[in-house]
Amino acid sequence: MFGLGLLSGLLIVPLCGAAFILTLSGDEKAVAKNARWAALATTVVTFLLSLVAWNRYDATSASFQLVESHAWLAETIRFKLGVDGFSMPLVLLTTFLMPFCIGASWHSIETRVKEYFIAFLVLETTMIGVFQALDLVLFYLFFEAGLIPMFLIIGIWGGKRRIYASFKFFLYTLLGSVLMLLAIMAMYWQAGTTDIPTLLQTRFPVGMQWWLWLAFFASFAVKMPMWPVHTWLPDAHVEAPTAGSVILAGILLKMGGYGFIRISLPMLPDASHTFAPLVFALSVIAIIFTSLTALMQTDIKKLIAYSSVAHMGFVTLGLFTLNEQGIQGALFLMISHGIVSGALFLGVGVVYDRMHTREIAAYGGLVKRMPLYAVAMMVFTMANVGLPGTSGFVGEFLAMMGAFKANPTVAFFSVFGIILSAGYALWLYARVIYGRLEKPNLQGILDLDNREKLILAPLVALTIYYGVHPAPILDVFAPSTEALMTSMKAALSNTQTAAAALPLAR
Repeated sequence: MFGLGLLSGLLIVPLCGAAFILTLSGDEKAVAKNARWAALATTVVTFLLSLVAWNRYDATSASFQLVESHAWLAETIRFKLGVDGFSMPLVLLTTFLMPFCIGASWHSIETRVKEYFIAFLVLETTMIGVFQALDLVLFYLFFEAGLIPMFLIIGIWGGKRRIYASFKFFLYTLLGSVLMLLAIMAMYWQAGTTDIPTLLQTRFPVGMQWWLWLAFFASFAVKMPMWPVHTWLPDAHVEAPTAGSVILAGILLKMGGYGFIRISLPMLPDASHTFAPLVFALSVIAIIFTSLTALMQTDIKKLIAYSSVAHMGFVTLGLFTLNEQGIQGALFLMISHGIVSGALFLGVGVVYDRMHTREIAAYGGLVKRMPLYAVAMMVFTMANVGLPGTSGFVGEFLAMMGAFKANPTVAFFSVFGIILSAGYALWLYARVIYGRLEKPNLQGILDLDNREKLILAPLVALTIYYGVHPAPILDVFAPSTEALMTSMKAALSNTQTAAAALPLAR
């Protein structure tokens, strides 16, 4: 890739596709058609390139691989990329979902088509960059750069309240990230570098760790989003176009979880251990409160959005159990939720494109006219509930195992979230899919066309496959998880030894 590595190629290809679309000119319909095909081709090539990277990745190793480092900013900060067991699956998830987003936008986006696909391709580069960055400044730049294209996607191609939703999304995430920038500067002053592999070996003073942890938490908690800073998400989901909702739920929410596993836990182990009860409390509140809120929704998208907040509660719960079962469950749930929630939003887009409403009361009896759609949505709904045999079960089960091992009381209360998820998910499915086909405007509704079958079929297959055979994902996470646990136990043991020796020294 012009003397660069595979990981640089994953960043460059979407930008090249965006640049090509930018040069398109002439008849508006011809430009729109060419932009669609160019965007689809670009995302497919990027996905294939990620498969090449995956083929060269050694899943048995916990070290950073495919590393490339280039001079940047007078050698103080380098353009350094690499992947490990935590980041490689998320890179694959990102490149996998992007072609489906392009396909979902094929007919629904009719204005400023060229600009829309440029925004999506730039967004793909920023998302991949977050998971590949091995320098904290580079991580921060990619983390923040993704706000701009998503702000435009919601604000230009969103619904009636798109301006309000886009500014709320932008301001919430930006304000949280200001504190992260201050934390990065403090780490540089302390360690003399922003190189992530070096910082992973650096021991920060315990008192400093607390402040650094809180600063990073302010950013990652908003991105997840955790209660009570979750209120931007339902508005953003409702107003975003279908593909925007898919990326929000499938990838952008995972950046917060990735930040915890990449920075907070390994670099700030003492603070993570200290603040774990706080995370447990916020996670349980999120799981129960947002599940109850989901039961009250009348908009399909908003219900699924609150469902995403509840599932992210299980992710943060699992991450801060500080044991292998919990962390592996949280990581698996991130991948599963990316597939399942993305599929649910794509399913909502299917009926919205036909009826132009997301009100639950506007539907009913769709199984009589759309049997294939009913089957696909049944699979995704069951996975969202956590039914055994679907990918949703594996992550939640492992996260709950880890939670029970760490704190049985927390595990007990979080179980109510699983019960409530069955309530709102099955209630939604019954109202939309079953019942009488009474509404006149539903009499002529058509089942999935070939494009929609091509989009939903792979997601159905993966949801079931990873529910029955989760090993391909768990085996990738295992070495990195073991290495993380080893380093955290050593750090916590050293802190306890130092604390015990302090009275003797006095």
